[in-house]
Order: sequence, then C-alpha cells, then structure tokens
Amino acid sequence: MIPVNRPLLNNNDAKKVFKVVKDNWVSSSGKEIKIFESRFSKLMNKKYGSLVTSGTAALEIAIKSLNLNKNDEVIIPNFTIISNALAVLKNDLKIKLIDCDQKKWNINFEDLKRKISKKTKAIIATHIYGFPLEIDKIQKLCKQKKIYLIEDAAEMLGNKFKNRYCGSYGDISIFSFYANKTITMGEGGILVTNSKKFYNNFESYKNLCFGKIDRYNHDDIGWNYRITNMQAALGLSQLNRIDLIVKRKKEIGKLYYDLLSKNKNIYIQEPNDKEFENAYWVVGIIVKNKKMTSKNLRRKLFLKQIDTRAFFWPINKQKIFKKLKIKFKGNFQNSEYISKYGLYLPSGLGTTNNEIKKVCKILNEFLK
Repeated sequence: MIPVNRPLLNNNDAKKVFKVVKDNWVSSSGKEIKIFESRFSKLMNKKYGSLVTSGTAALEIAIKSLNLNKNDEVIIPNFTIISNALAVLKNDLKIKLIDCDQKKWNINFEDLKRKISKKTKAIIATHIYGFPLEIDKIQKLCKQKKIYLIEDAAEMLGNKFKNRYCGSYGDISIFSFYANKTITMGEGGILVTNSKKFYNNFESYKNLCFGKIDRYNHDDIGWNYRITNMQAALGLSQLNRIDLIVKRKKEIGKLYYDLLSKNKNIYIQEPNDKEFENAYWVVGIIVKNKKMTSKNLRRKLFLKQIDTRAFFWPINKQKIFKKLKIKFKGNFQNSEYISKYGLYLPSGLGTTNNEIKKVCKILNEFLK
C-alpha cells in the first residue's frame, strides 16, 4: 500500500527525542519547548509563541483569547476542517460561512467583503491545501473594520505570500504539527502573536487557568492543552531543516502536476499563479468526469494499493449542525462540488518519485 502520508524522520530527530528522555525532561516543562517557541515566533516575525497539543486546541484558545461576547459573529470558510467551526461553537459564538473559490479552494475575498456585518467581530482566515489566501487584503480589511484576524496557517508552514511567511499576518496565527503536516510532533500546535495580552491568555488557557496567587484557585475555565518536551524536541529538530522540507513538498507537487495536468478529466492546481506559490501541503485533484465521484475513484485506487483521502466535507453539510438545528444562510455550491469530486493523493515527505509515477500512471488509466 502506498500510504497517503509517510512522514520522513531521520536519525537526528530520534537522537533529539532520546536525549530528552535520557535527561528525564519529558513533561510540559523543559527547555526544548521554550527554544521551539522562541525560534518559531522569530521565524514568523512575531514576539510570542505558545505550544499546545494540536491545531484544534490552538484555534479554541485563539477564539477564547479574544474575549468576545456571546453570539458575536465569526466568519470562517465553508470548505475547511471542522476545527474552525468547533472553536467558534465551543465559545458560544455565531458562525457565518463563506464559500470557496473553485480554482484555489480558498475563501473568495469579494464574497468575504460582502458578508461582513456589524455583528462580525473576527475572521478565521484558513489557507487551504496548497495556495495561500489573499491574506494581505484580508489583513487590511480587518484593520479597517476593526475585526480580529485569526490566520489559520496549519497547512501552510514555510510558504510565503508576497515575501512574507503565511502565518505572519494574523493578530493571532496558528499552526498544526499533526503527523501529516510540514513538520510533525505526532500531534501539536502553536499560537503566535505580537500581543502580550493574548500571549498571557494562551499560557493561562492551555494550563487550566491556574491561579496567579493560589495555584489551585483557578482564574477561569481553561484546558489541559500542554505539550510535552519530547514533542518539542522532535519539532525543533525538523525546524532546523524547514527550507529543505518545504522544497521537497514543492518537488512532489510539481511532479504530480507534470504527470497529471494534461489529462482533461483531472484538475490539478499549478505550482505557481502570479504572486501565489503552491505549498502542496497535500496534492489535491478534482475529477472532471461527472461519471466518477471522489468516493468511487478512491475505492478503485484503494484496490490498486493506493491510499487517498477525501476533501473536507463542507461545514454547512455536517451532521452535527443538523443535529443542533443550526442552519447556515447562503449558496455554497463551490465547496459542495469540490467536496464531491475532490481527493488528495499520497504526498507525504516520505513519498518517493517512483510511487508518484505509479499513482499517476494508474490515475491516467482510470480517467482516460
């Protein structure tokens, strides 16, 4: 089986983790955590960084740190991981959805401008799969409207937009270090910001809001979202070679593009489009032959020992929101279409060129 993701960890990564274990600094206190936070925030040109257990945890903490009022409105993409919506819902806020663009799969900026209302207090701007958002325009809009910008760059580590790293634009920016992310800690996430107030909130909320005077007299409702020093050591080792990792991800995407882009029944994003460069966190395709849905193609590929993943299921179609009787206004035909016909291919750092060629050969045969 060619896995959809195979991480590429080396002996040095293992040595870094083993050293932490050998030294007995395995919990949420240890120098590797602080070193990683410092180096990562500096990379993003931010003053502060706070490691947590996942990208989802980072989103929940980010929203709570804004101290919004109940039922305030937060705009999120309709085509995204459900974590975006859960972070809003768990903080008793209202979700407003924006449909995605068919070509880059990110939220449409013009549609975003139209959907902002007096109730809108924050936007979660999520970079999806490969191409970055027009994040500079969103940042400028948020400043004009006095809206908080949470930049979800979980899938965009190391990629730049207009010579700035994605994740450097938000009032708060978050990243994920799940097993399939650009660098991995197995699980993990980080929040970065220039605000001392937000940073203090991050540190408190992730640590059960222990009391500042009496430790076990807690100040607020928080979470146990602390990461371990072992995980930080694993991430720190990869952070030292982040440029090489990003380069390899783009090589994987380009090889897929070269082998699939001439197939009239497949849409695959190009490596570059004007000022946009594709990070190829994953290599996604959309089946243009309406007789073959994503689910059918994935089944056929699995029988050929090729593992794949479906695209995100649209937020407006999620069972949980139907169960909660939450309805979303608007037309979301783009995200519904690409969810039905989209899938992503084996594209982890450990995926070999020969495996990519095999996948493309079989794909081109299935979709003649």
